[in-house]
Amino acid sequence: ANLGQRHLGPAPVGAAEVVVPAGEFTMGTSSEPWALDNERPAHPRELPAYVIDAAPVTCGRYAEFIAAGGYHEPRWWSADGWRHRVEAGLKAPRFWQRDSGGGAGDWWRRRFGVLEPVRPDEPVVHVCFHEAAAYAAWGGKRLPTEEEWEKAARWDPITGRSRRYPWGDEDPTPKHANLGQRHLGPAPVGAYPGGASSLGVHQLIGDVWEWLSSGWQPYPGFEVFPYPEYSEVFFGGDYRVLRGGSFGTAPAAIRGTFRNWDHPIRRQIFAGFRCARDATPAEADAGRVE
Repeated sequence: ANLGQRHLGPAPVGAAEVVVPAGEFTMGTSSEPWALDNERPAHPRELPAYVIDAAPVTCGRYAEFIAAGGYHEPRWWSADGWRHRVEAGLKAPRFWQRDSGGGAGDWWRRRFGVLEPVRPDEPVVHVCFHEAAAYAAWGGKRLPTEEEWEKAARWDPITGRSRRYPWGDEDPTPKHANLGQRHLGPAPVGAYPGGASSLGVHQLIGDVWEWLSSGWQPYPGFEVFPYPEYSEVFFGGDYRVLRGGSFGTAPAAIRGTFRNWDHPIRRQIFAGFRCARDATPAEADAGRVE
């Protein structure tokens, strides 16, 4: 097939969104030597065109959600999410506290025991799945599905195959991603252009595990490996998938197929999110592979 060129150039770092064209891609792996049972087998998935954020949601953008009253508007929250917000008294990400000034730049946070100003250009962390979903709804978007995340992270629009990482098959290096506890927090958005996908989606690997809308389920054809109580016993329930690894993840332990999961109320220093939405007809047409 002749591939259209309009969507192949990387988006600028500041671009808010990237269109991922419609079509089939290979999800999961049957060949990665270290892949766990829940990453297997490789299988085709067909997706319509969609739009995904070029970078994780930043602290600065999340502060806008707080300032707009996002924690006090039930319409942005699911029923379970609102119930949890009220019962847990959530008003901001965990460990955030307000300076007396009251502006967006007046948030402080405690990280590893140190009180420091919130950096507006860093990916937000310490938010649970429900907070991430509410922010997305407030912005007119949603959280990506697991399939959407993996296609954005692995699909090569030129060859049509799924790569090991957004940048290709090469193992992660310090130019690609913030991994391995080299830094004690996520890097500012756009800090790793060498790790961007060919479509221009940044920081899919490293920095923050990303909350997704999908529940924790086996792939079609799943076969359990002989290690006790890892994947299979957790399938179903209210778990939500997280993808991509964080600044604390060992480079050897992460890849584009690696799947993580957690309870939707968990608020970790390693977890953040990005948003997605359905493509408009014009966006789908502009990104179409001819």
